[in-house]
Amino acid sequence: MALISFAMVRAYAQDFSETAKIQYLIASVEALEGARFIRNGREYDTRAASNHLRLKLKTAGDKVRTAEDFINLCASKSSMTGELYFMRLADGTTVKSEVFFKDKLKKFAVDK
Repeated sequence: MALISFAMVRAYAQDFSETAKIQYLIASVEALEGARFIRNGREYDTRAASNHLRLKLKTAGDKVRTAEDFINLCASKSSMTGELYFMRLADGTTVKSEVFFKDKLKKFAVDK
């Protein structure tokens, strides 16, 4: 039987925590009513946006270790064109998706 060190347990807990944060971020988009996700000049509903983000996360693989990695590598801009992503909220306000996700990440502990 293999011994599990405290460091290994701590690393696993950190990975789980970061995975929970990433899932929270994706779910926060999907739950938005009346919002649009803008990428490469086209608007998408929040269901399509969350599916796209899940696909990018899967494609990124081990490159994404933290919620910050997810925001920077998957949720801020197109990996093909380099164009920034935006969120258009129900009230018409448009924000960079990077800003949207960083704000959501700050609220993670409160919403959890």
